Amino acid sequence: MASMPPATLEVSNAAVQRLVREQRPDLGDRPLVRIENGWDNATFRLGDDLAVRLPRRAEAVPLILHEQRYLPDIARRSPVAVPVPVHAGRPTSDFPWPWSIVRWVPGDAAADVGPADRGRAAEGLADFLLSLHVPAESGVPVNPFRGVPLTDRESAVVERLRDRERYPQAAPLGAVWAEASAAKAWAGPAMMLHGDLHPGNILLADGGSLAGVIDFGDVGAGDPAVDLAVAWLMFDAGARRRFMGAFGPAVDGDTWMRARGWALVLSTAMLSNSDDNPRMFAVGEFGISQILEG
Repeated sequence: MASMPPATLEVSNAAVQRLVREQRPDLGDRPLVRIENGWDNATFRLGDDLAVRLPRRAEAVPLILHEQRYLPDIARRSPVAVPVPVHAGRPTSDFPWPWSIVRWVPGDAAADVGPADRGRAAEGLADFLLSLHVPAESGVPVNPFRGVPLTDRESAVVERLRDRERYPQAAPLGAVWAEASAAKAWAGPAMMLHGDLHPGNILLADGGSLAGVIDFGDVGAGDPAVDLAVAWLMFDAGARRRFMGAFGPAVDGDTWMRARGWALVLSTAMLSNSDDNPRMFAVGEFGISQILEG
């Protein structure tokens, strides 16, 4: 079974409550509820308007620090809510790594909503990405797995597609990969990126409009095509056309071709590593179906 990465350290509710009471005693009496264990972080809701976010793995420690460093500026530009840190937690004997208290962003994860009901968020998500994708300042990290030249990910894609039981459509998917890899490489400045933009990290308001975007652990600099891959991970064909059209001339054809290639990278990563996570498995399945559609 292909599973999500195991935790190096699982933290209990009691340990998180102690962290909050020691470092933010003004928040220590708030109710605390575990919300999610992701690949990299555990999230606990703290009262009505805050959340505690802690790394599950040593590899995720830099991701928490990146969120603390870059989210405040992203929030100033964003047309929708993002989980801005309000406290940078210090390591203790209970928990050996940095952690955060962030603003709680209300909404329903798009991964838990049917594809037909995600389309109302198309223009709002495009507006968010237009606000996010600005030239990165010097020193913004480059994630070796996101926003790099698409061809850097070829070995991973080729290896996954060898699993013909999991990918019976390997031949047409390989043709998509070849086309995307032939697109012109990103020649502009390294842009600010979300890095992990998929329906699990996109929140919808009542009625289906975009409410917020969460989980910025992979924030970094590079080719914006990695974020534009959400066109295939999130939307069906009609909504995808509206999403793409909202960018107008800001995104050229080669970038959309690379974005489709990135959608293949991300969809296969989910399908190949989420046998124990039906939600992310379904996101990967949907992405593959949309990539094959066009």
